[in-house]
Amino acid sequence: MNILIDIGHPAHVHYFRNLYKELINRHKIIVTCKSEPMIEGLLQHYQIEYIPLGSKGAGLAGKLVKQMHFDHEIYKLIKRENIDIAMGASASVVHAARFTSAKSISFDDDDQVLLPFTRYFVAPYADTILTPDALSFENLSNAVYYPGYQEIAYLHPKYYTPNPETLRKYGLEPGEKYFILRFVAFKAHHDLGVQGLSNKQKKALVDLLSSRGKVFITMESELEDEFKPFRMPIAPHEMHDFLKFSQMLICDGQTMCTEAALLGVPSIRCNSVAGRVSLLEEEEKKYGLTYAFLPRQYDWMLGKIKNLLEQDDLNQQWQKKRERLMNDKINVTAFWIWFIENYPNSLQDIKKQGFDYYAFK
Repeated sequence: MNILIDIGHPAHVHYFRNLYKELINRHKIIVTCKSEPMIEGLLQHYQIEYIPLGSKGAGLAGKLVKQMHFDHEIYKLIKRENIDIAMGASASVVHAARFTSAKSISFDDDDQVLLPFTRYFVAPYADTILTPDALSFENLSNAVYYPGYQEIAYLHPKYYTPNPETLRKYGLEPGEKYFILRFVAFKAHHDLGVQGLSNKQKKALVDLLSSRGKVFITMESELEDEFKPFRMPIAPHEMHDFLKFSQMLICDGQTMCTEAALLGVPSIRCNSVAGRVSLLEEEEKKYGLTYAFLPRQYDWMLGKIKNLLEQDDLNQQWQKKRERLMNDKINVTAFWIWFIENYPNSLQDIKKQGFDYYAFK
């Protein structure tokens, strides 16, 4: 089988790297990506060969022009390489495959109601969408809702073992108290209109946490001068080890909160879509692993952080919660591999009464 995987964001490298390693021995795999240093750095680290398609555009008009360019480049690759399945978590594979004989599989975990671009210009054109069952209420006709999260594809115990040597490289030891602050740039299409923390609020967080341990800050944009002393020193591929051994994550984004939940680390996020992201709502309301606050609830958030810091058994609590969540979820990579290799028959099997997702554990 000839398979194309498109990478549009650094997180996509993690989603598909284990799937790639298993499929490459049995199929012809072509990986394309946006030309971004972090994306290409991660692909190189994991020894994944790739074809760069160019950088993303600036501004809405620039992004639209670039989107057409990406679609066209992938279309040409699908035709030239006789691709059977074009897959990814970006719009390009869906758009390009539509004009070829290839089938498209879209990987998505976002609420459609929050993302008009995805709802109108991506989801309707995919042959199949693989998405977590926390979103099954959307009832999309071309979606397969499985019991898992995309982040489990790389944080499942089969694929991930925490490495304390990562900390020792930077003068830390497991058990040493440190906190991670993650601030996003809100420049992606799904971030339009989303607000996070102000610089004043970030500074107050640093002051609060610095009295309890070391503070490390990672940002999508350039760090302001006042935060540069707290710059996280690690390489991108070391982030999950660094997160695993931390005391807490505080951020104004989304993805790292799910990663923290899967690693058993308390997380708190503050942005204007708090309470509206279904996956994180499940992680908060059902499993108690993360907390969300709107920017106007910042003082409440500080109160929650202080409350958590006063709990001596915080780590043990979160490991129990994590275990409960993982017991409810499947080995996502194993499921994806089965689904892709048996497609489209796998789609028919899933529709049969009594299909057991938990065969993939």
